[in-house]
Amino acid sequence: MTLGMGAGVLIVTSFLAVGREGLETALFLWTTAQAAGESAGPLTGAAIGLVLSAALCWGLYRRVLKINLTRFFTATGVVLIVIAAGVLGYGLRDLQEGGVLPGKAAYAVDLSGSVDGSSWYSTLVQGVFNVTPAMTWLQVVGYVGYLAVVMTLFVRGARAAAPKPAAEKPSPAPDAPRSARRRPAWVVPVAVVTVPAVIAGLAVAFGRPKPAAAQTIAVSGKECGKGFSAPKPGRQTFQMHNTGGKTSEVYLVDPATGAVYGEVEGLAPGTTRALVATIAGGTYAWRCVPTGGTAVTSKADRVTGGSTKAVVPVSAKDLASPLQQYKTYVNQGLTTLVTQTHTLAADIKGKHLDRARTDWLTAHRTYASLGAAYGTFEDYDQEINGRADGLPGGAHDKDFTGFHRVEYGLWHGESATSLTAPARQLATDTVRLQKAFPHQDFDPGDLPLRAHEILENTLQFELTGDTDEGSGTNLATADANLTGTRELLTVLKPLLTSRSPQLLPRVDTDIARLQKLLDAAHHGSSWTPVDPLDETTRAHLNGATGQLLEDLAPVPDLLEIRKAA
Repeated sequence: MTLGMGAGVLIVTSFLAVGREGLETALFLWTTAQAAGESAGPLTGAAIGLVLSAALCWGLYRRVLKINLTRFFTATGVVLIVIAAGVLGYGLRDLQEGGVLPGKAAYAVDLSGSVDGSSWYSTLVQGVFNVTPAMTWLQVVGYVGYLAVVMTLFVRGARAAAPKPAAEKPSPAPDAPRSARRRPAWVVPVAVVTVPAVIAGLAVAFGRPKPAAAQTIAVSGKECGKGFSAPKPGRQTFQMHNTGGKTSEVYLVDPATGAVYGEVEGLAPGTTRALVATIAGGTYAWRCVPTGGTAVTSKADRVTGGSTKAVVPVSAKDLASPLQQYKTYVNQGLTTLVTQTHTLAADIKGKHLDRARTDWLTAHRTYASLGAAYGTFEDYDQEINGRADGLPGGAHDKDFTGFHRVEYGLWHGESATSLTAPARQLATDTVRLQKAFPHQDFDPGDLPLRAHEILENTLQFELTGDTDEGSGTNLATADANLTGTRELLTVLKPLLTSRSPQLLPRVDTDIARLQKLLDAAHHGSSWTPVDPLDETTRAHLNGATGQLLEDLAPVPDLLEIRKAA
């Protein structure tokens, strides 16, 4: 029929057919690479598959092999639908991790404690079906729902398109046995879901070696590490039992370097909790740290075979220098802020409201660039940068003060007279903060935490326009937040580089991408407001910020203050 319609239609048909097979191949490779976490293995498998497919094509061309192409493409269509369901589940999980969809902690199934995600059988199931050891309810509902609907429609369509016999067969004799009933449309979808699950279950049950019994390790000042013997390499679970009279922390460490392989915090007397760690070649010891007591390290045991990565612990002393550098940065910023807020108050008092709008943005950006110190500012942050949300009178409430109160008035037509008092109060509060900051308790552990939290707040408040009181300068604030994040990473750079050399180059790339998007919204002295942004631009901003957040996520764990140090 295609030949009868012309050569052009034949070309289009050939193009679509090859495109379909290319899409199937791309989906196969993409999902396999995602599950494996690397590309060498999937590409090797793909090369082997291409060789086999070339051999099959040669056999078909030479008429050595015969294949029912209708059934073949129907079968590959079924497999492609299963893969697409897995891609949907994978995408739903990514959206949950990014905070776009809820329920990222609502697991329908979680076998990560008993199924090794890196084993051959787990990799096989994840690569082919995208079924992971831990799946949320949203993933399961999306996966099964997609299969049930799409597979049923596909099977019905395949049956409807099946060629009918040329001539009607004579009806069977009365005494002939009744022909088999037509198979219901739901049988294939159910089989597609059930059979892989059964196969995966059998692989887990019979293909995985039984784990050795977990060792019970004593935790106390006198018996630290008692019961520990060098295990075989691999993922191990240790039962940590506090035999002392004080709540303790316990760490599995390399006694030579202090590097931490696993930890349990807040282990109460008489209680037992599991510690899971991956053991490989190296020297291991237990370090017990009773509350208010002295750290005790057990004798060391050596394990041979393989390698694993530990976290080099960070002490409060290690963070002392970065903390002092950042305090200096904040003090300088507060000095600048005091000058700028007094200039703003003078503008309003002199009824120069146009100049006041420009000076308001300058001062607010200075304050926003000090993001890592917000937790230290205590009540001053609410007074200086608090929002009207939750106040009985909203933007007109008497307790609404600070930058956003002045912003609301400047961009909602309030007179200079009504804004003089709020502007003067803002200038006074910045002076009070400047005097109080040197005496405030700045926890060094806040530094690695804020590296992530500054931009979390940016994504939640600035990039949604939630904090806009009329100026339309949320992206200017986001730009200042990025400046503060960059400064914080600068002081943390020595610690991060020695623990994760690849992290900062990746983060620098993310920052440059986000900075370019923010610069595009800056036009001289004005900024594009968030609300008028088109969906594509907003998606790019959110995506770049989300990627930066994802790459910054390891910082708190890498630089967590541990008593094992």
